Amino acid sequence: MTDSLSFSPTLFSDRRFAVLGLGRNGTAAVEALLGMGASVQAWDDRQAALPERPGLTAAPITDLAGFDALILSPGIPHRLPSPHPVAAMARAAGVPIVSDAEILYRAVRASGSKARFASVTGTNGKSTTTALLAHILTQADIPNAAGGNLGTASLALPLLPDEGVYVIEMSSYMLERLDTYHAATACLLNLTPDHLDRHGDMQGYADAKRHVFDHMDSADLAVFGVDDACSKTLAETIETHGIPVERISVTGEPADLTLRGDTLFRNGTKLFDMREASTLPGAHNAQNVAAAWAMAHHLGLDDAVIATGVRGYPGLAHRQERVGTLAGVTFINDSKATNAEAAEKALGCYERVMWIAGGVAKAGGIESLVPFFPRMARAFLIGRDAPLLARTLEAHGVPCENLETLTRATGAAFDAARRENVPIVLLSPACASFDQFSSFEERGSRFIQDFSNLLKTETSPEHFTMPKGAATED
Repeated sequence: MTDSLSFSPTLFSDRRFAVLGLGRNGTAAVEALLGMGASVQAWDDRQAALPERPGLTAAPITDLAGFDALILSPGIPHRLPSPHPVAAMARAAGVPIVSDAEILYRAVRASGSKARFASVTGTNGKSTTTALLAHILTQADIPNAAGGNLGTASLALPLLPDEGVYVIEMSSYMLERLDTYHAATACLLNLTPDHLDRHGDMQGYADAKRHVFDHMDSADLAVFGVDDACSKTLAETIETHGIPVERISVTGEPADLTLRGDTLFRNGTKLFDMREASTLPGAHNAQNVAAAWAMAHHLGLDDAVIATGVRGYPGLAHRQERVGTLAGVTFINDSKATNAEAAEKALGCYERVMWIAGGVAKAGGIESLVPFFPRMARAFLIGRDAPLLARTLEAHGVPCENLETLTRATGAAFDAARRENVPIVLLSPACASFDQFSSFEERGSRFIQDFSNLLKTETSPEHFTMPKGAATED
């Protein structure tokens, strides 16, 4: 929800920016900067050049003299595993390398708006927490705009009034390119190994994530999930800088917000029954709710208003999304689970599943899922690293089959579920999608289409029931 304001067309008329990478973020950056009067040079090594127009030079970036900043798309490295040549050029020339979120912050402040920023980061759970907080704010009639790593690119977000809130999902790639960005509240949900090729090791990854708390002070609030050692240590470090900290635990660690059974507590007092949040199953989603709750409370909302927002949250696509039920078998689309830690969250919600997994495995494969193998009646594998996953599953006695494609796996999983009376077909791949799909969204959409095709082949349509809502995991 936003009020109708806009950035001045002369806001950056004296600025010159270079933009490298013209995907979602880069294209939005070019459009926004031109709309603010800036001079822009933009290029993408893999895409056709943008058509030139006033203020825009569409050409390879070979000289950064006179530029105020270089905006790199998130996927382009500026440090590890090796810097892009343009990034190396910027560093040599002393030109700041920044993210689009940094430029949004500068534009908002240069426009005179006092709108606050709420930042969400972590290895898993970012998108759900971001969308949930934005939903809570909308239900409370607080002007807000959500985006960043989720959905809308940062520089495609509108100008908000003083009472507005930007809810920005921030990846580690974005965070390591901040400079002046100041969040009124920020949360780190968790830290598990991910993107280590870009950060070198876990310490480098944690160092990138900690930038979300840069420039915060005693008037702000830092929120931490403390169920992993890295986040717990970082919470202690941030607290020594005089920044108020609220801790969350769903595993019994000492914390301000805790989960006991199905109930969230704040400092020992009952806060919310998670069974009232039907689209947010599992302890991992209790963590997401607690984080959004703490941030919303800091932003001035009372508990009753927050609870109403949580109850009405509709969920996000591809995150434990309930697609439908056919012949007594429910299909769950959790395509967003691109690593084992995310898949673990979904597997923990169901007693017995036909599991569809595979793609491009992350470091460690699915070894961390061994405690959840007894929940798998069978596994149906797809994609490049199916043989790797099969070796782990077979070593632990889980029946599995390499079906290669998602469509074949979906059909086989449904047949087996109906035959063996297993209630759930779960797509939670624990792998990246880029061997067979352009994104996890495309993979999830294919699963939904496969379900629709199965539905059409059924001669007993009374067996089909439409979902009442989407369950969400991130």
